[in-house]
Amino acid sequence: MNKSKRMDQRLYPIATLLLAIVLWQMVVTLGGIPLYILPSPLDTVNALISDFGTIAGHVGMTLYESIIGFTLSILLAFVLGVMMDSFPIVKKSLYPILIVSQTIPTIALTPLFIVWFDFGLLPKVLIIIMVCFFPICISLVDGFEKVDKDYLNLFRTYKASKLQTFIHLKLPYALVNFFSGLKIAATYMIMAAIIGEWQGGTKGIGVYMVRAKNAYALDKVFGAILVIVIISVAFIYVINMIAKKTTHWK
Repeated sequence: MNKSKRMDQRLYPIATLLLAIVLWQMVVTLGGIPLYILPSPLDTVNALISDFGTIAGHVGMTLYESIIGFTLSILLAFVLGVMMDSFPIVKKSLYPILIVSQTIPTIALTPLFIVWFDFGLLPKVLIIIMVCFFPICISLVDGFEKVDKDYLNLFRTYKASKLQTFIHLKLPYALVNFFSGLKIAATYMIMAAIIGEWQGGTKGIGVYMVRAKNAYALDKVFGAILVIVIISVAFIYVINMIAKKTTHWK
């Protein structure tokens, strides 16, 4: 991809976003919309700057919950994905259950986790695992299935063991799908933590948003949303960078 095409890919979304922000500011300013109904972009930035210290403390807790849950999701998805690929009976037994599990509303499970495990860290981590585990695991399993049959036959011809085939063929081949699943999960990670904090907690960006909403400080709510977007984009960017380094051969 040449430089002009890369610039176009970045320029158009940035220009569209800037245009939307300008229109948003004009609608609020010219329409005289009060702050408690719809804050302007300037109101949002001012609230973020003035309340930055408080928001930073809450964000730290949300990040702590998210990183723990995300890490455990990756480990669990990898182990189960390998088992499902290695043992067909495991896949036949668990795959339908995994699909059905995603039809359960997350917000309905959060109060149950709080009743069972109190208001601490564990309920939030469990919610994050439930949300993030599925796309990672399914993407990894699909990656294992998409390995070119000719490559598999070539490894059999050279009498490679199952472990050698997995390490040198299946795993590298599935990494592309694996990182796609990671990016999907990363977009849900912060959201899942916030849902857990909405239902019950003493600290976190979700708790901050609930308090700001109850005080009709919508500028602070929008400021928190802006922080969430920035964090999520940063996680996806980091995953993209790791993916490029890891799958450079692709």
